[in-house]
Amino acid sequence: MNTKLLMTMSSIIMGIVGIVLSFLPYEIQNYLNSTTGTTLDALMLQILGAQYFAFAMINWTAKANLIGGIYSRPIAIGNLTHFTIGALALIKGYSLSHTAIFQVTTLIYVVFAVLFGIVFFRHPVPDK
Repeated sequence: MNTKLLMTMSSIIMGIVGIVLSFLPYEIQNYLNSTTGTTLDALMLQILGAQYFAFAMINWTAKANLIGGIYSRPIAIGNLTHFTIGALALIKGYSLSHTAIFQVTTLIYVVFAVLFGIVFFRHPVPDK
């Protein structure tokens, strides 16, 4: 599997989400029809955005490394954990929303969870 492509795609997606959450928290609250709309909610969205952006930077800087098996194991397990737990939570919460953005987000998380599962449990093949 081409882990460079996987790491690049995950870093780009997480980077975009991180920037949007960091700089547009009130707009995200309005889009999600947040009932409280407090400053604390916006602060939590900004912190979440910082975490997404940090994860994106980790993936971006590790994209040239050999990943899988015992190689770069912390990065592989971090991504696997994030996307698996996120996918399970989104699948569980599917009954709450059937919007297109929710469906696309769920699909992205499931695909990345499966791909990082493959990377984590298989011995890596060096890119040619």
